[in-house]
Amino acid sequence: MNTITNKSNFLLLSALFGALLFSLIFWQERLALNLLIYTAFLTTVTWLNTDVAKTPKFYFFAAAHLLAAILVVINNSFLSLAACYVSLVIFIGFSHNQQIRTVFTAFLATILQMITVPFNTVRNLSEINIGRFNLKPLFKLIKYVFIPFIIFFIFACLYSAANSVFAHYGEALLTSFGNFFTNIFGFLFTDLSFPRFMHFCFGLVLTSAFVFTFFNKGLQTFELKFKEDLLRLRKNIRQKTIWFEVVSTFSGNLLTRKLALKTEFISALVSFSVLNLLLLFLNAIDITTLWFGYTPSGNFSADLHDGTNTLIFSILLAMLIIIYFFRGNLNFYKKSKTLRLLTYIWIVQNALLIVSVLIRDGYYIEFYGLTHKRIGVLVFALLCSIGLITVYVKVARQKTFFFLLKINGYIWFILLLAFSTINWDVFIAKYNLSRADSITLDAGYLLSLSDKTLPELDKNRSKLISTDGNNAFYPKQLDERIGYFKERYQSFNWVSWNLPDWRTAKYFSVHKNQKGIQR
Repeated sequence: MNTITNKSNFLLLSALFGALLFSLIFWQERLALNLLIYTAFLTTVTWLNTDVAKTPKFYFFAAAHLLAAILVVINNSFLSLAACYVSLVIFIGFSHNQQIRTVFTAFLATILQMITVPFNTVRNLSEINIGRFNLKPLFKLIKYVFIPFIIFFIFACLYSAANSVFAHYGEALLTSFGNFFTNIFGFLFTDLSFPRFMHFCFGLVLTSAFVFTFFNKGLQTFELKFKEDLLRLRKNIRQKTIWFEVVSTFSGNLLTRKLALKTEFISALVSFSVLNLLLLFLNAIDITTLWFGYTPSGNFSADLHDGTNTLIFSILLAMLIIIYFFRGNLNFYKKSKTLRLLTYIWIVQNALLIVSVLIRDGYYIEFYGLTHKRIGVLVFALLCSIGLITVYVKVARQKTFFFLLKINGYIWFILLLAFSTINWDVFIAKYNLSRADSITLDAGYLLSLSDKTLPELDKNRSKLISTDGNNAFYPKQLDERIGYFKERYQSFNWVSWNLPDWRTAKYFSVHKNQKGIQR
């Protein structure tokens, strides 16, 4: 009992300290060094939590999350922030549910933990003893009030969305409450406002969601039922599933026949034969017209850009078709050797299709320069290639769809961290500006990039030429961006420090003023 009480006291104090830390370092600040500090705190608390087993999986995802937080300070990009958020959620999910095997389930487990944070908090608080006084009766009463309050809040929001008059009175009531609490906080604490208090409450809820362990392990138990290797199963025709009823609508009585597997085999054989011929024709066209001796003509942009998304979608659809046909007993059919050969040929042909996508994107970059979308096409092509390889492994080694989710989830997570190491905005600006004489430079797009590109743009002012002949337009816009950066940089505290802003400030000789330091 003392162990449980000590653990609950530790988690409660950690949640309160985390909320205070959250309020101090994030209030009206940019996400940068403060995110690394908060990340280090959550990782330490999770490591000290006795309910969390210190396995290699724990240390791997803890290190990955710390790396993502460090990359936020180094690159401070949207991608590094996304990697930090995703790695945090996955780290918490795996830490509190270490029998989970996929990053998707770990992500979902943390989301459920965040949704149920009030119940987890009440459960942990009810186990605390203050001397001989037990808090359980008090929190049992709170539970009776909390659920009706949540229901009331949900329906109040729905009625406000449905009726403007109701919403007006609701808003007036909330404003009155806000003014009331603001006056109280202003009277008691000169520097504390109601919005700041709500910010602290949000930090408390968020920290509690990451600190308190979700006591229901149903999701973990459910995932354990899934296998990675396919097993040959005898289907009970009398036991009909929803999927059976849907398929039988289109297939009639084929599913009830003893030759259902043979019928499915013939259907798959015909499908892959026809699809191979169709894709062979398309690849032959791409190889002869795109791979060798391509010369831009007509609407060059539409010719390259419009078909790329469709080709990527077709590759994804191809993988889904393979997964569908090789989902069950067809893997063990004794005559499936020819079908497997046709499937492997189709995988290779889809790989050739990916090469065509890369060539299209390469031509587009050669003539128009780099953008985030064109880099995104390269990333999607890489993910499709990895997907085709894992689909091949699934067919060759008779793996399940769960295996695909598991292996691809880990690969995507690692690639997300890897891509976060690159400062893409600066990379794009340097690449395009260095090739301004050979590509169609989009100065407007370059000026829409983040502040970390301002030094590069300032060094290449002469290349920022407007297409309408107004050569002063873009340099003037650049000066405005520089002015906004200086104002923003001087207004933030040290917890908002990040390497790109520091380098930009150093380039423009911007120094922190006393107001920015003391705020």
